Amino acid sequence: MDLKKLANALIPDEDLLPPEEYEKIYPPRSLPAGAEVTRLAPSPTGFIHLGNLYSALADERTAHTTGGVFYLRIEDTDEKRKVEGAVESVIRSLRYFGINFDEGAEIVSDLNAYGPYYQRQRAKIYRSYAKKLIEEGKAYPCFCTEEELDKVREEQNAEKLVTGYYGKYAKCRNLSEEEIYSRLAADKPFVIRLRSSGDVANKTSFCDAIKGDITVTENDQDVVILKSDGIPTYHFAHAIDDHFMRTTLVIRGEEWLSSLPIHIELFKVLGFKPPRYAHTCSLMKMDGGTKRKLSKRKDPELSLDYYRKAGYYPRAVVKYLMTILNSDFEEWELKNPLADYRDFPFRINKMGKSGALFDLDKLSDISRTEISKLSEEECYEFLKGWADEFGSPADKAHFEDKEYIVKILALVMGTSGKKRRKDIERAEQGVNLISYFFDDVFSPEYGFRAAREDVEKALSLFAADYDPQDDNSAWFSKVKKVAAAIGYAAETSEYKANPQAYKGSVSDVAEILRIAVTGSPNSPDLCSIMKILGKERTLRRLERAANTAEGGARS
Repeated sequence: MDLKKLANALIPDEDLLPPEEYEKIYPPRSLPAGAEVTRLAPSPTGFIHLGNLYSALADERTAHTTGGVFYLRIEDTDEKRKVEGAVESVIRSLRYFGINFDEGAEIVSDLNAYGPYYQRQRAKIYRSYAKKLIEEGKAYPCFCTEEELDKVREEQNAEKLVTGYYGKYAKCRNLSEEEIYSRLAADKPFVIRLRSSGDVANKTSFCDAIKGDITVTENDQDVVILKSDGIPTYHFAHAIDDHFMRTTLVIRGEEWLSSLPIHIELFKVLGFKPPRYAHTCSLMKMDGGTKRKLSKRKDPELSLDYYRKAGYYPRAVVKYLMTILNSDFEEWELKNPLADYRDFPFRINKMGKSGALFDLDKLSDISRTEISKLSEEECYEFLKGWADEFGSPADKAHFEDKEYIVKILALVMGTSGKKRRKDIERAEQGVNLISYFFDDVFSPEYGFRAAREDVEKALSLFAADYDPQDDNSAWFSKVKKVAAAIGYAAETSEYKANPQAYKGSVSDVAEILRIAVTGSPNSPDLCSIMKILGKERTLRRLERAANTAEGGARS
């Protein structure tokens, strides 16, 4: 059979470059020794999940700790699954968590010399190589219909055989020249398949960058490399792209291990040196006392939107994933508490070989710690970002007054003192925590323990003498004065020495004021809160509480 003639009949494109020309167009990268080139290569489906972030972090850390390159390639060979805006969503979601690409699809970079980064835009490269394989007798046309393939699959299942297109089931593998051309003349649709030379009886050892040496069988499947629309399959496209984008390390989920024999053979027949592969373990969770994989259907925490909507601090999510990626990260961070996590010497061979347990409680602990480290300016930007995207209209309006919010955060978060607040794990909590500073959402249910008469007297006496210019000492002196005037001990020691002589102590009077102003018996420094609210707003709250509150049992 004239294979060159066949190749021209199957792929008649006249504008294809000879395969060897692409070696000149995409030369080896000029990088330091040991530098890794990694990639994230999602389909544009619009859904990016925790597993993507997990792999992307491993890719980014590996590339950047070795002085290499991390790029974004979009594997859009399946047009039906494409979602508009999906690529931008991937970039935006990863950027939120501090993962940035050096080059790639929709990335503005001087490094973009290895594109296009969309597979559909690289169709001529794939067709050039498919044509070459046909000329070499390593690929052939297949005219089998879906119905015929289904019938083969049913037969294989009935005989309890591995399903697929191989051996005697590869119906088009040995078509004669006359049979091929007669089908072409009849305009029968066809795909191009690899003519596999593998044998499943043969096994080969493969060194995985994470799992170490593993044994795989040779591929014997005549897989499709070009679909009937001339667009490549993932298997074929990824081999060509990883070669010409000069990828050195492919980090991907362990579910791809079953495809490894196909990929090894494809690199071999194409004449390319394969990249190293690193197959990551699945993220697991405990469910009813047993471990299972995180599921898109069952587990909302698999979606990255879950963490954004809940308001986990993005760096906390990344740091938690670092503890899963490299088990010695936590020890390193304890020794380097002020260091950036990117200073950690990340190593791909330190990744776990078995399923990694994802623990939301541990993530929450890390998020609390990370939020407690923020300055009031950083905290403002974090909370405002959440409020703008997920908050109520009132939340959005509140964060327009940056100066006011920053004052509040300096007090509430403890950034103005030595004692930092460490109980806020999510932005939503932080936004709700400061809501009492805003009259439009301040709706207290006063829970005074003191008698109503004492509440009214305490609030009116303090209001008459309140001066926002008072420092804490002068402010507290006035609270003591009010306490003495209504029959409460002005000193806590006096009350403890003779509790029967008083209705309560000065701390009970302070609680009355605190509940009136904040709606809660617990809050940061009340004198400072009043200063932030301002005299007019503070007095309005004191008056409102005096007029509407019910008293407690104490008299």
